[in-house]
Amino acid sequence: MSPRLPQATCLLALALLCCSGERLSAAGREASIVPLADGAWLLPGTFERGRQPDGNSLLLQGPKGLVVVDTGRHAEHSAAVLAWAQQRAQPLRVVINTHWHLDHLGGNAALRAATPGLRVLASAAVRDAVATRMPASEVELKGLLADPATDATTRRIVDIDLALYAVREALRPDELIAGAPQDLAPAGRRVQVGVETGVSGGDVWVLDRASGILAVGDFVTLPVPFFDTACAEQWRAALARLDALPYERILPGHGPLMSRQEFGRYRLAFGRLLECAAGPAAPADCAAGWAADLGPLLPAGSQRVVAGMLSHYIGQRLRVDAAESRRFCTG
Repeated sequence: MSPRLPQATCLLALALLCCSGERLSAAGREASIVPLADGAWLLPGTFERGRQPDGNSLLLQGPKGLVVVDTGRHAEHSAAVLAWAQQRAQPLRVVINTHWHLDHLGGNAALRAATPGLRVLASAAVRDAVATRMPASEVELKGLLADPATDATTRRIVDIDLALYAVREALRPDELIAGAPQDLAPAGRRVQVGVETGVSGGDVWVLDRASGILAVGDFVTLPVPFFDTACAEQWRAALARLDALPYERILPGHGPLMSRQEFGRYRLAFGRLLECAAGPAAPADCAAGWAADLGPLLPAGSQRVVAGMLSHYIGQRLRVDAAESRRFCTG
């Protein structure tokens, strides 16, 4: 069994493994925004080698202004959101965060600074992460900076996250999403929201009624599931409940829009990956099975990093003792 890495170190290791591609400027990010339906756009996330990721952002137009589901991590991503809002000549009213990972809510700070009165909705897990998890991670990251063996690339990554931790109060939600699924109308846009567990202890999903797009945060990620703070069995159960919702298309936390059929394929691959990890197969064989099960869903050019990333997760999160495997489970 591999020794467990601290969470911050675990995430940094993945940033150095994955992925590739040209770094996009704020203007490049804005240019990458694509329409999905009437009043709905996607600002795609990025995962470039040597950088932590930005998650996808769903951008919605309501009668009373604009709504953003997830805000990314890096300045280029939040700048693209603000430029989009300026181009629409509409006020940015509401942010909904699916979970507390910085690649989905780090941009809150920049959006708040530029938008007085902006309301942020998220689960209690986000509130609690700002209060407890982020200070603990800050200590880990400062320890990396104090280590003379830490390389320059890692230092650049750490500096970005520490800058966000320094303004973490701006990441805290104003209103909590809790309990049974409920209908809301942020900025007059009709959505249904709910909370599941599996990825981060309290993960919000958002179903845009007009477009049928269901934003699920990191319940769906490519090229592999990100198990850093996950409870795998709760994650698998949550995928089944999400599939029962009246959606038309799924927006992953990382990766392109999916049809219902494609989401079904992802669910099957996810379940088979957990079964493989629970057995005696070599991690490389589990990774090969994951790639085969995903087929065309696997992003082009990512096959070479899948084995390394899944070997990491199998050793650090899936093939561990019972107490460790349930460390992030709730209930």
